[in-house]
Amino acid sequence: MKKLIMSFQHLLAMFGATVLVPILTGFDPAVAIFSAGIGTLIFHFCTEGKVPVFLGSSFAFIPVIIAAKEAHGGDLAYAQGGIMVAGLVYVIMSLLVKVVGVEKIKKYFPAQVTGAMIAVIGLNLIPTAFDMASNNFMIAAITLGIAIAINLFGKGFIKQIGILIAVVVGYIICRFMGLVDTSAMASASLFAVPNFTLPKFSLEAIVIIAPVVLAVFMEHIGDMTTNGAVVGKNFIENPGLNKTLLGDGLATIVAGFLGGPANTTYGENTAVLAITKNYDPANLRRTAVLAILLACVGKFGGFLQSIPQAVMGGISLMLFSMITFVGLKTIKDSSCVENKNNIIIIVTILAIGLGTTYLEKQGISIGIPVTESVKITGLSLAAIIGIVLNRLLNNDQFKNEEKEPVKIGKTVHN
Repeated sequence: MKKLIMSFQHLLAMFGATVLVPILTGFDPAVAIFSAGIGTLIFHFCTEGKVPVFLGSSFAFIPVIIAAKEAHGGDLAYAQGGIMVAGLVYVIMSLLVKVVGVEKIKKYFPAQVTGAMIAVIGLNLIPTAFDMASNNFMIAAITLGIAIAINLFGKGFIKQIGILIAVVVGYIICRFMGLVDTSAMASASLFAVPNFTLPKFSLEAIVIIAPVVLAVFMEHIGDMTTNGAVVGKNFIENPGLNKTLLGDGLATIVAGFLGGPANTTYGENTAVLAITKNYDPANLRRTAVLAILLACVGKFGGFLQSIPQAVMGGISLMLFSMITFVGLKTIKDSSCVENKNNIIIIVTILAIGLGTTYLEKQGISIGIPVTESVKITGLSLAAIIGIVLNRLLNNDQFKNEEKEPVKIGKTVHN
């Protein structure tokens, strides 16, 4: 029972974002949840069950999915085809990594690069949490306060399910205050088969969607590094970056085939690992099975959708702040800031990663154009520039790499 509760907690953490992407793009939310569950199991199979991650709907694909949809008169089937090809590109990249070797790849990702990348991921997510909390700051503050109190003073299993307890208490308070909209739950049928659809293929949709993989490749590395830093293991080496990329790619191919948005590893669930200190990958596999089953239970999906935004906003503030903390701790533990060149690299990654994201919200897009509708921006642009800058400023490290390989960074134990 305890293991099931832990898995349900992960389900809550991923649900909001996984459902939001299909709502914004037009896909069936039930298919997105089903695809996330299947994709997670595929990922765990490819990575030998070693990496405790959950795969959910990718936000990076939202603009290109909408662009492909509009280019084909609102037909999302062509976007599905583009998503499948994007997954295939991921698979090809995994093969390239295997041929080139992890050692030659990881030297480009020392602590000053990966730590800053992790921090940017968290800092860019925090405003989203604030937007959710702004629906009712009092409820958000109560939910956040309960989660923090349990994390600080809770013991044993109670501490591990602190997020779930906080959400339940927040939900109950909202019910008493009349802030819960149960219409989605009331109108949903008890059992319902997700609306699976087959893909269609066109060169136009493929050109629009597939290149976005070049932008999210760095995010994948950042997510794997974050997860490894939290758990205290180097997943880039074992099971290997090629296997994590393969899992991500195959999961995205299956999602596109079924009629869901592209999948990606979720920072929300990594934050749950950091808070609970329970790193058992089996918990995430149980979460995947729950997601598959619950995608077919309309009433439960309606219940989860009834959880007020303010409640999830309060919890998200804690989750996203934890990601930021992991990034900063990675930098601190590596002592990389003793080198002034590394400080320049860190500041550059933070400035570009946060600055370009802010400008995009103002309608100003700055980045490296891949196609007419796709630009490498945000974290991906920051990561590329950071890697290049590190190569230029720390050239001596690369010359001496054969004598002393560059480490990704010390493991983090919170």
